[in-house]
Amino acid sequence: MELKAGTRLASAVCTTELIVVRPPTGTVDLRCGGRPMIPPSSVERGAESIDASHRAGTQLGKRYADAETGLEVLCTKAGEGSLSLGGDAIPMKEPKPLPASD
Repeated sequence: MELKAGTRLASAVCTTELIVVRPPTGTVDLRCGGRPMIPPSSVERGAESIDASHRAGTQLGKRYADAETGLEVLCTKAGEGSLSLGGDAIPMKEPKPLPASD
């Protein structure tokens, strides 16, 4: 799947929705709940079930990033399915620590 910054996607198996913040360097197989992501307006939503090994969930307002491809997405609606590229989970991006003010 070719992704551009600002692209909105939705899970086919749960309520997860996201927006691409930083596109990957090439084409990727972005999935949620073990199934490919689809456009939010698609009628296919809820037609399939979540893969049990991809049920860790997504959190509203959190960023998920893959260092290898450069992909970064922002979760705009939480859900039960977890994000992955093919079969590899995409980790939640850790917030940058603020400098100490003495």
